[in-house]
Amino acid sequence: MKVFELINFNRELLKRLQEAGIRLDDARYVDLYSDYMAMHRNGDKVSYIVAALSEKYAVSERKVYGLLKRFQSDCKPFAV
Repeated sequence: MKVFELINFNRELLKRLQEAGIRLDDARYVDLYSDYMAMHRNGDKVSYIVAALSEKYAVSERKVYGLLKRFQSDCKPFAV
């Protein structure tokens, strides 16, 4: 399957995700956010969680904070 064919087949879904303000690159960080939620439920402090996830997923702490903010935000209302 060609890249064009895959995009064309999923273009409606991709369009809706984009309209909702979701970045396609964020899909790779779903596990990171799941780990954050589990650690947060266990009572770990946010700064500790961010440092641990930064090391585990080999991204900067600033990137982790940005992902947390984006994942916790609501979708754009006109897209839902």
